[in-house]
Amino acid sequence: MANSASNVIDDPTQTLQTFDLLDLQQYTQEKSYASNASRDFHLFYVGRDDVHDVLKYVLSRVSISLYLNMFGYDDEELNDILMQLVRDPSVTVLITLDKSQAGGAHEKALLDVNRQHDLANFNTHFAIGQSSSHQITHTKGFVADGRVGGEGSTNWSSAGEGTFGVTGKAGGPGYRAQNNTQSIFTDQDTIVRFQTELIAEHMVALKQQAAGG
Repeated sequence: MANSASNVIDDPTQTLQTFDLLDLQQYTQEKSYASNASRDFHLFYVGRDDVHDVLKYVLSRVSISLYLNMFGYDDEELNDILMQLVRDPSVTVLITLDKSQAGGAHEKALLDVNRQHDLANFNTHFAIGQSSSHQITHTKGFVADGRVGGEGSTNWSSAGEGTFGVTGKAGGPGYRAQNNTQSIFTDQDTIVRFQTELIAEHMVALKQQAAGG
């Protein structure tokens, strides 16, 4: 989980308005895409690619809006980015989390800190619930600034995103990686449809909270 000058929070020179999928090839094992790679979709692999920094790169550049639904939510660094966005009145942020996962020890501790430090903003931006049929809300994805989307099987956790014992390659002390994928896409039809779905899922969770369930 590296930090570099090109991947920092609160740098006004960094923006998604000029985002290109080629920006993320540095986080692949090969450090480059194939010559025939898609220009609006790329799939990253946990344990092979640096998925944590892929997510950090995109989320740290949000300046307009973020719509997110996440099942497993246990990444303090990504949470810190989101909480900065939540506190920024110029950014629209809607975060939906699964009720069963949010009650787990790690998630609950993280969310309790968010709630205690900024109760009004927490209640405005976070909704914790289930699907419309009261099953788990299992979407794991986001739309950032209406320009960049992400979706896949990756939960926000050290094993879910992958933890490298040796930077940039599988293995080494403490290496952990589930078999997960993370897509990043810029196709505008998919962006619009996915953002609409994320808003709908958030509204369902809000209604459940208001009803006490």
